[in-house]
Amino acid sequence: FLSRRCTYNNLTTHHNTRRIMSTIHTLETAGEVCPFPLAEAKIAIEKIPSGDQLRINFDCTQATEAIPRWAAENGYPVTAFERVGEAGWTITVTKP
Repeated sequence: FLSRRCTYNNLTTHHNTRRIMSTIHTLETAGEVCPFPLAEAKIAIEKIPSGDQLRINFDCTQATEAIPRWAAENGYPVTAFERVGEAGWTITVTKP
């Protein structure tokens, strides 16, 4: 099992290798007001390869509706959506 971490601005990439390679890219937007978490997610999803996942960490309450709606409207399956702590959330979408 190998793990590698790369950071590009607010986008962090984790590679986990077993038999196949799966990649989760993490976008940190905590502290940013809406609509910036969604705007950054739109840019980040374009930068990652098909089949990879984008995990978006945010604390903007409006994004709890806006990000899942954007994902559904654009065909990005939501694979996880969780509340983190008192005022944070994380959502993971897959780029088909």
